[in-house]
Amino acid sequence: MDTTANTPTRPDIGDDELRGLVGRLTLEEKVRLVVGEDVWSLPALPGIGLRKIRMSDGPAGVRGVHMDERETSLLFPSPTAQAAAWDPEVARRVGFLMGAQARDKDIHVLLAPTVNMHRTPLGGRHFECYSEDPLLTSRIGVGFVEGVQSAGVAATMKHYVANDSENERFTYDVTVDERALRELYLAPFEAAVREARAWLVMSAYNSTNGHTMTENSRLQNDVLKGEWGFDGVVVSDWMAVRSTESAYLGGTDIAMPGPNGLWGDALVEAVREGRVDESVLDDKVTRILRLAARVGALGDTAPPDGVSTPEDARAQLRAIAARAMVLLENPSGALPLDASQMRRVALIGPNAVRLSAQGGGSAHVTPDHVVGVPEALGEALGPGTELTVSQGVFTHRRLDFLPTAATTVPDTGEPGVLVEFRSTDGTLLDAERRRTSQVVVFPGIMPEGTATIVMKARVLPECDGVHLAEVAGSGDFAVRVDAAEYRITLAGERDDPGAALMRPPLHRFEVPANAGTPVDIEVTYGDGAELFIAALGIGWGSPRRAEDDELAAAVADAAAADVAVVVVGTTDDIESETFDRENLRLPGRSDELVARVAEANPNTIVVVNAGSPVLMPWRNDVAAVLWAWLPGQEGGAAVGDVLTGAVEPGGRLPTTHPADEADVPVLSTQPVNGAHHYAESHTIGYRLWALRGAKPAYPFGHGLGYTDWAYERLDVSGDAASGLTVNVEVRNTGVRDGREVVQVYLEPVSGELFGTPEPIRLVGFAPVDADAGDAVTVAVAVPQDVLARWSPEANGWEGPSGRYRVSVGRSVADLRLTDEIEL
Repeated sequence: MDTTANTPTRPDIGDDELRGLVGRLTLEEKVRLVVGEDVWSLPALPGIGLRKIRMSDGPAGVRGVHMDERETSLLFPSPTAQAAAWDPEVARRVGFLMGAQARDKDIHVLLAPTVNMHRTPLGGRHFECYSEDPLLTSRIGVGFVEGVQSAGVAATMKHYVANDSENERFTYDVTVDERALRELYLAPFEAAVREARAWLVMSAYNSTNGHTMTENSRLQNDVLKGEWGFDGVVVSDWMAVRSTESAYLGGTDIAMPGPNGLWGDALVEAVREGRVDESVLDDKVTRILRLAARVGALGDTAPPDGVSTPEDARAQLRAIAARAMVLLENPSGALPLDASQMRRVALIGPNAVRLSAQGGGSAHVTPDHVVGVPEALGEALGPGTELTVSQGVFTHRRLDFLPTAATTVPDTGEPGVLVEFRSTDGTLLDAERRRTSQVVVFPGIMPEGTATIVMKARVLPECDGVHLAEVAGSGDFAVRVDAAEYRITLAGERDDPGAALMRPPLHRFEVPANAGTPVDIEVTYGDGAELFIAALGIGWGSPRRAEDDELAAAVADAAAADVAVVVVGTTDDIESETFDRENLRLPGRSDELVARVAEANPNTIVVVNAGSPVLMPWRNDVAAVLWAWLPGQEGGAAVGDVLTGAVEPGGRLPTTHPADEADVPVLSTQPVNGAHHYAESHTIGYRLWALRGAKPAYPFGHGLGYTDWAYERLDVSGDAASGLTVNVEVRNTGVRDGREVVQVYLEPVSGELFGTPEPIRLVGFAPVDADAGDAVTVAVAVPQDVLARWSPEANGWEGPSGRYRVSVGRSVADLRLTDEIEL
């Protein structure tokens, strides 16, 4: 795979040429460029050779301009999983694959990566961000950006800045001191700008220190564009621009989506009346044209040749998902499973039946398939092992969509669902046959003038009994299920308009049905007014046992098996954009399921399918715990690979996992009087855990693998001015080849810096592979800028001085070798 190309075919286009093109534009044409033409694109201006620039959400895949099955995409493991590999080369490979996907979809700008921090495990988009540590986040982010842009596609660092929770996300103000800003929240953005030359940065919804980010001139103009020399484009988060002049002068270059009245005619008028200087507009347009040249959308520029999604992309996703998985517990060596020694395996759990491959929100993509755990584990175990499957408990908030194989259009019998778009007077504007019962539409996707959306489907039940039908969406519905008719109005839980798309309200109906007798369902959505954006869906559930009976059946399966594999976790109704998590508990009766299965079968393996920490009160009562993340479309196959030992679980935790909510140093995501006060300053995550003295369930950096390691030698050289080189010799002392992540930590011997407590911090890491019995020496570079700290007194960066302790090991809590040095 070639990831070396990083420039368009015309790398010589310069600022003078760009400014010359700007000079040929009228004021109105310039303003057209700084406002989205529609939800996802900037307009073409043929007079200067500018072609349309298209944007797409990430960072778990390239969704394209649709949000449905009409444009399937590769679904990658969650960003937390990507970071768990602790390997910038893996991040670079992920970035290149996404860049290649974008090229295939004619997408020029990928709205990824998300590099906000894991300040609290309750953050709704925790799974979409990398880590609680700024160095790990920076290194993974730089690798990802380099990979994306090597394909000739722009990466977008988001969300700038301190956008670390979802509750009241449009309005909350973060008050944070300068040291915390510099060392934590700005650090990944600075690294991506200075090292990877990121081509876009997205300004966030929230305010920081009293200024909403799209108007925050100090952080956008002075720091980002001035101090760091950012020559790219600042694009607003969607609907984050709330003013004309203040956002225009505050460093935002593009207001998305369009059309946007605040930056349309109002901006032309502001320039004409002299309320804002046109030279500021010229700078914005120059930046946009520079972006166009970089992605091959200007004049005779073109992106690199020969970039497209490789044929082995699925195999690569499978390998990445497996490498990211973290073995948390394995005290008696229950893993890997040896199929030759097992007659029967009981696969149990809600996430075993319905894997959570991804989280919810704008990161959501539609793959052409998701490999489930039952099919993959059955294949991995082979025909000699009987595999039973039971759900155990019911934890999903929503029913699954209408079953594809059993759903047809009522009038034609064609597979799928009929979707009709009608005007205010009922005129049919358009009709589509869709392969899913989930519809998300917005301007440019649905016909202009749409006031009503009608979905029609015929479902063929597979068994007798009381089925469940469900409608999801925010607004007015008329529903017909065979002869029964209902009128309902569903209201969203939050003021956030995105919540209706990502966690819509639900209403269920009981439907008595018989196997082979079709059920007709028709859902009409809308109150007669023209629709701007809409999300609606139809869910379907077959008859099921009472939960007590379902749980008892699962326990019986476990008792009769040699091994019980229980898969529990979260869903995209728990981890998603627009809302934060309410607590860290697994949903429903998941903990009870694990406890009862473990009591019935001491050889119980638990696979946790989640993107961010959950409480595991049973973790010491089971034979092994494997953390599988939200593993993407090949997740089931990767789980099978790791459980059976075909692949080493090579991941390490990029964030601390608590044993109890009461121990978490920063937990709440609820603003107080509209504000978040980051009172903990520059110490979050494991550093704050160290200051508070609490012991987590699993520390930052933890991960076991299937072999053992000895740390045999440590040598540290260098100084504060030139940086350090930390040479570490490690030996694989087990009987299997394996992978280790050597982690380097630094702390002042005095325990203080700038007169305040200064806990341990990560300053370097390196993954290393070694055959059984072999020793390997790895050199970990610690650059000068990683050593430097932001001095409140000097209001600038200062190199360390004094006595410091350098420690290396397997996690922040498992440090094997230590040396003291003078800096």
